[in-house]
Amino acid sequence: MDTSLINIIGASLFALAIIHTFSTKYFEHLAHTNPRFEGIFHLLGEVEVVFGFWAMILIIFMFMIQGEGAAVEYLDTRNYTEPMFVFVIMVIAATRPILQLSQNFVLWLAKLIPVKKEVAIFFLLLSFVPLLGSFITEPAAMTLAALLLGKNYFKQIKSNRFKYATIGILFVNISIGGTLTPYAAPPVLMVSGTWGWDLQFMLTHFGWRSAIAVLVNTILLISIFKTELLEIKFKDDTSEKAVPFPIIIMHLLFLVGVVLFAHHPAVFMSLFLFFLGFTAAYKHHQNELILKEALLVGFFLAGLVVLGGMQQWWLEPTLISMDSTVVFYGATILTAFTDNAALTYLGSLVEGLSDEFKVSLVEGAVTGGGLTVIANAPNPAGISILREYFDEKVVSPLGLLAGALVPTFVAILAFRLI
Repeated sequence: MDTSLINIIGASLFALAIIHTFSTKYFEHLAHTNPRFEGIFHLLGEVEVVFGFWAMILIIFMFMIQGEGAAVEYLDTRNYTEPMFVFVIMVIAATRPILQLSQNFVLWLAKLIPVKKEVAIFFLLLSFVPLLGSFITEPAAMTLAALLLGKNYFKQIKSNRFKYATIGILFVNISIGGTLTPYAAPPVLMVSGTWGWDLQFMLTHFGWRSAIAVLVNTILLISIFKTELLEIKFKDDTSEKAVPFPIIIMHLLFLVGVVLFAHHPAVFMSLFLFFLGFTAAYKHHQNELILKEALLVGFFLAGLVVLGGMQQWWLEPTLISMDSTVVFYGATILTAFTDNAALTYLGSLVEGLSDEFKVSLVEGAVTGGGLTVIANAPNPAGISILREYFDEKVVSPLGLLAGALVPTFVAILAFRLI
């Protein structure tokens, strides 16, 4: 085990960053009660800034200890494809044409379910959309679900308990709902090529179990909060002029193109630049693009990439010391403290792992993907969109953890007992 000074510093800063993510609500409170230092406290209270901030500290240490060349080389050798992709997909998925198309499709499906419209739509946003993430990618599914939930439900939900239960189930369902295909969930994507997992393998080993857990989680939530949910009145968006069908098709083509070339940043960034030009030309059919929110989420994930790259020295031996049963629960717990894709990527580097171990590692990684904001790449996107509906515009990490515990337990039962 490499315990060089810079590795120890990297692990220490990573631990501080995790503690910081659990303290953002406190910093936001300080910003409101100490006007003199409002700026710095507000900065420290932005959860999207946390990992970027501590990654900057790490690079400063690398400059001092290893020199400029080593620090720059380390930054240059990180893979920033995922942060860039999440940024692009968030912006496109949040546009008025895509939201209008998604909302209309959900409304159409809701008519087929023999329950009150508001309940049917809520059910679809927490079950169908997360499972749809297996095809349009998890970040896109998270963006669509969070925007539609916030706009139509969170504005009317008064109970914080209901809000945290909803966001907890959304995060867990997104994490496990992306396992129907080998390319949509980041922790699956990291290993599917190396281990030869195709669509049939994903459906037979993960997909049907994930679908059962997603449905059970959603039905449980609706059953528990049925009274509050029935008080909500879904508001059809008739205030905005309908977007012409050709504009919707163009946005859909941009979205599909970005998804198809998700592993080629030069391609999807070129498509994104073309998309920006198209939206400028048809500005009257657009809401304001969520560039700021998406950039902050990308910054968060890039910081996680930089800090996470220094954790291999202790994570890898920890994982390979476990058997197939222990690794499932170990990965579930470790995922709460580090990105689940990082865990599975480290597993893909180890030779000679049994098939049972590989499946258990990925099952655990996706099971724990809703416990914290850093557990799964789409989570910061959901936090960025939904936090305005919480007290002081901050999603409490402990509240999220509490809301995700029951659906995580359901996922454990689905993967371990079925």
